[in-house]
Amino acid sequence: MLEVTGLSYKYPAGREPAVNNASFTVEKGEIFGFLGPSGAGKSTAQKILIGLLSDYRGAVRVLGRDLKSWGKEYYEKIGVSFELPNNFQKLTGLENLQFFHALFAGEKEEPERLLEMVGLAEDAQTKVANYSKGMQMRLNFIRSLLHRPELLFLDEPTTGMDPANAKKIKELILEEKKKGHTIFLTTHNMFIADELCDRVAFLVEGKIVLIDTPGKLKIEHGERAVAVNFIRDNQLKTEKFPLEGLGENSAFLQIIRQEKVQTIHTLESTLEDIFIKVTGRKLL
Repeated sequence: MLEVTGLSYKYPAGREPAVNNASFTVEKGEIFGFLGPSGAGKSTAQKILIGLLSDYRGAVRVLGRDLKSWGKEYYEKIGVSFELPNNFQKLTGLENLQFFHALFAGEKEEPERLLEMVGLAEDAQTKVANYSKGMQMRLNFIRSLLHRPELLFLDEPTTGMDPANAKKIKELILEEKKKGHTIFLTTHNMFIADELCDRVAFLVEGKIVLIDTPGKLKIEHGERAVAVNFIRDNQLKTEKFPLEGLGENSAFLQIIRQEKVQTIHTLESTLEDIFIKVTGRKLL
């Protein structure tokens, strides 16, 4: 779906490239995470891939064609949800969707159904100026689904949402994956990336420093041990044991047989821990 080779971009006023010699591929039906702190170049890369920035260096192929060969028909194929709400404030939520619905030529979703999917049906006739940021972000997201795009570009799709609504959006993203659609997700939220992404790329100062699956990264960088939480003498205690030889570890076996075990879990790293370890940078 996406093949990027040696992608670089420098803003006219910038001292260093915002994106610096980035190369990666994204397969059909994959959720690919572009991860990094603010200012890492994530949004710049997305702007290039959706056609907002054209004077880049390197090669970009999307849906089997050079990006620069696409015309307006490109926007029938892709859906975009920006990091910041960009809705028409004087229109209602439904009117916003109806306006964009009319711009597309192919098969489309009904605006009312999309509003229902993200809990905005009751606010369909409310002017967007009266929406909270989270409501506007939900409207942003479903607008990207109107024309049933094959490829979705999502920039911080759950920003400003409470946990319940963020969960709805994540479920809808996974539904798009089940349909065989491809998602390019830019975020600095490692928990969302861990939940959703098949592969992730770590981006720092415009450079990709690592690409792999979250599972492999956590195994490679995690501690090969388990922690057992149990109750003894009315107190919660924790013991750690190495994974090697765990089934024959007498102390471990004694605890799980004789104590009131509360939890047993592996000591794998989080994606954020790994990002900091690999890059030396925090996600801010």
